[in-house]
Amino acid sequence: MTSTGNAGIPGHPTPHGWPLMPRLHPARSLVGPLIASLWLACAATTAHAEPIADIHALAQKEQQPLLDTLRDLVNIESGSKDIEGLNQIAERVAGQLRQLGGTVEILQPTDIYRLDDTPEKIGPAVHAVFKGTGSKKIMLIAHMDTVYLKGMLKDQPFRIDGDKAYGLGIADDKQGVALILHTVALLQKLNFKDYGTLTVLTNGDEEISSPGWRSTITRFAADQDVVFSFEGGGTDGTLRLATSGIGSAYLTVHGKSSHAGARPEGGVNALYELSHQVLQMKDLSKPEQGLKLNWTVSKSGTNRNVIPADATAQADARALKVADFDELEKALQDKIKNRLLPNSKVDLKFEVRRPPLEANEASRHVAAYGKTIYQELGMSLKVDEKATGGGTDAAFAALKTRGAVVEGMGLSGFGAHSNDAEYVQLNSIVPRLYLATRMIMDLSTGKLK
Repeated sequence: MTSTGNAGIPGHPTPHGWPLMPRLHPARSLVGPLIASLWLACAATTAHAEPIADIHALAQKEQQPLLDTLRDLVNIESGSKDIEGLNQIAERVAGQLRQLGGTVEILQPTDIYRLDDTPEKIGPAVHAVFKGTGSKKIMLIAHMDTVYLKGMLKDQPFRIDGDKAYGLGIADDKQGVALILHTVALLQKLNFKDYGTLTVLTNGDEEISSPGWRSTITRFAADQDVVFSFEGGGTDGTLRLATSGIGSAYLTVHGKSSHAGARPEGGVNALYELSHQVLQMKDLSKPEQGLKLNWTVSKSGTNRNVIPADATAQADARALKVADFDELEKALQDKIKNRLLPNSKVDLKFEVRRPPLEANEASRHVAAYGKTIYQELGMSLKVDEKATGGGTDAAFAALKTRGAVVEGMGLSGFGAHSNDAEYVQLNSIVPRLYLATRMIMDLSTGKLK
């Protein structure tokens, strides 16, 4: 296609408001920007618009560099409690972000929200800021840690087999880190800087409920126009606007030991009291509103012939709204006031390990725009507004933000947390690079309002 007027002359804006970007390679054609101009002019009336050629071509060229980065990340073992590995992967990520021109810091946690299973030391986070010429604030998040123990890499090395790339932690979430790095690289190659700030945050404790970085994610996200979280999109690349909140309840009963045969009446049976408490709390779930409480772990006693002096139980809780966790905790605290054995002591602790992410209109609007971008590629994009049980750091980003939060921007894949089958689909790399790049560009220039 061809065009006339000033749209193809350097220094003049294109019809859609983006300045014509200088070429990194002088020999490349000017057809791309002209296609972009014509596409935007007819997008409102064309059912299946074409992708913007220059951006799509660069996304295709970026696939192999992304796979090279992904190989390097997989080859660094970075379990949530492996501080040495987490420091190593943080240096690798920070170095690449510096090469891309960002102002980069490797942060150490100072505000730790200690949960029942929080290790003594928490891994670092990498924070980078790219300053542009516009006003929009956009944040990209992913996590560097995995669930795997050190030494497991030998059983799940990086490899490409057919249309899949396999590796330790490749789907959850090293693909997300790599995708962010190469989306930024793609924007740089397009010489696009019309955003106000582009913030990148990758943390090292997501798999243990982000005790060290939850408050930082919330603080950095608070003034963003949009936060894109690069957890994987599942096997079908679905964007998620809602995730479940995850909570834990810990019930502790103190009684008194005594000989179970000679003098049972001299004891206070902690197991009896624990059983009473669990049974009276078994109906606190409200499935119709997505609130679930299930007692899953218990322990009591030391010997068959001793009245147990102590007993404990743990419950898993899920909710779709922050307020539901508040109501659940109040109900639990009210329940323990009713004791079977007056001389027993009952304590209950409730932890919000991860708040729910709730869909809002801003997120729906951004995700709907993503659907139109995928249509340019002749593809459909699913958007899920209903939580399915899992939780992610996107929920911490949404706690105080004024803008949209979209989860699942990562590659399609399967097998997260498995010993030998974790993979990403190669055919999702170019569409996801194209999607992330276009979302950032169109939000920055006002096309995505």
